[in-house]
Amino acid sequence: MFALADCNNFFASCERVFRPELDGRPVIVLSNNDGCAVARSNEAKALGIKMGDPYFKIRGLAAAHGVAVFSSNFALYGDMSRRVQEVLRSFAPSVEAYSIDEAFLDLRGMKVEDYAAYAREVSAACRRLTAIPVSVGVAPTKTLAKIASKLCKQYPKLRGGCYLGRPQDIEKVLRKFPVSDVWGIGRRSQKKLESMCVTTAWDYASLSESTVRMMFRLPGWRTWKELRGEPCIEFEDLVEPRQSICVSRSFTEEIRELPLLSEQTANFASSAASKLREQGSAVREMCVFALTNRFKSSEPQTFASSVRVFPDPTDDYRIILSAVSAATAELYRPGYGYKKAGVVFTKLEDKAGIVPSLFADGALQLRESRLSAALDSISASYGRGAVRFGTQGDGHILSSRDHQSPHYTTLWSDLTKVK
Repeated sequence: MFALADCNNFFASCERVFRPELDGRPVIVLSNNDGCAVARSNEAKALGIKMGDPYFKIRGLAAAHGVAVFSSNFALYGDMSRRVQEVLRSFAPSVEAYSIDEAFLDLRGMKVEDYAAYAREVSAACRRLTAIPVSVGVAPTKTLAKIASKLCKQYPKLRGGCYLGRPQDIEKVLRKFPVSDVWGIGRRSQKKLESMCVTTAWDYASLSESTVRMMFRLPGWRTWKELRGEPCIEFEDLVEPRQSICVSRSFTEEIRELPLLSEQTANFASSAASKLREQGSAVREMCVFALTNRFKSSEPQTFASSVRVFPDPTDDYRIILSAVSAATAELYRPGYGYKKAGVVFTKLEDKAGIVPSLFADGALQLRESRLSAALDSISASYGRGAVRFGTQGDGHILSSRDHQSPHYTTLWSDLTKVK
């Protein structure tokens, strides 16, 4: 058996944890630069606010209905996700963090007499200990567990936990469940299925194995097997290191001067390097890019990029920021207004397996390693950006976050004060 724990409207729920007066009130969370809605409470969905709606289009609707609007606060969301996963680990020997708001639990080998009661217990514990509402679905496969978790959101009487294990129950649910909502069914597959008049998950599970293999290849066949109650998707409790890291932002206004653009790319590179070090990797190749505002057709347009290849894979802040400054100077062209920029790390390698160059200065590398480690330690204690390199300027990224909530759990200055 597998369980899927899915946090309900996660970003919006995180904003409500420290603002209980928002319960029952519509809440939306905006993307970077306050561009569009990326999370909505059920009340906001009921108003007709859709995922991806540009904020400038729904601003009037939000004001008229008292919608609470928040800029994205990923430091808060990441920490709340960690807290939820800590609770989940107390209920299962292995937990696979699938995304920031979803995690699979491996229940194989566990003695559970009542899986429905177990699911409700996990959901209640998450709500009690983190204040985040979580829907927990239990089923023989990961795909069916995701369907069971969705049923919790549709039917409040399930009290946050659903067990989908008996064949008759699985058939009853799949006969009504849209095939487009099945985990693993992409847009291309959906179009093929529509042409075959396959509209429900049961229709898909009823196709012949040869048809599925021929039309949907291995991924579609795995989904087909999972819907029929046969586990086919591996449980991965070890997080695989990312093969690339990208940090990019759109700016509130165009940047026309090289020093300011260099500060922004340096901050992006510092953030990417922090993620790189967290997973124990080193970067061999880096791309820095910048582009103009394509919506201002009256102004000159460009997309510029510059690639840097490091002689030896590195995770050293100083080396990376020095390379970013040189790359930014190379791609910059006077007379252009840059609206977006970013840094991409590719060709990542496991730092533990890197053999130093024959001519490398061991003493220098040791000092650089200690400096980067000291920066990580300071950031962990006082927040990212507490200490930074001169090329980063004041460490401020030019993006609009007019509605951002405090960092309640990650900054001492933002701790909730009780009077």
